[in-house]
Amino acid sequence: MKLHELKPAEGSRKVRNRVGRGIGTGNGKTSGRGHKGQNARSGGGVRPGFEGGQNPIFRRLPKRGFTNPTRKEFAIVNLDTLNRFDAGTEVTPELLIETGVVKNVKDGIKILGNGKLEKQLTVKAHKFSATAVEAIEAAGGKTEVI
Repeated sequence: MKLHELKPAEGSRKVRNRVGRGIGTGNGKTSGRGHKGQNARSGGGVRPGFEGGQNPIFRRLPKRGFTNPTRKEFAIVNLDTLNRFDAGTEVTPELLIETGVVKNVKDGIKILGNGKLEKQLTVKAHKFSATAVEAIEAAGGKTEVI
């Protein structure tokens, strides 16, 4: 293949439809908007969620519960995923991100006690579950809350 033979993928480029350019185009006169009505007007149309005057779904359904605006979202890591590190390693949030164990950390990392830890590790995280602390210490490791 040469530079002059390059072509975009089939269907990836589409020609813009120019409306109001004569009847021969099929989109002349009313420009594909039909005759009169709300959608034929400039600036016309309805807002999102409008159901033609019918009571909209967001008003028909009951409001329930509460969303905490200051909720903290932790990235969770289970004990069995910590087995990938060598014994005696200091496991920090930076190390977990670097090795790809966690991808997007919002408010911190929480270690949960799922699985079995077979290595002696020093684990530093923002939160620990009680079972995780128990298991890490049982394996001879240490926990440290940041």
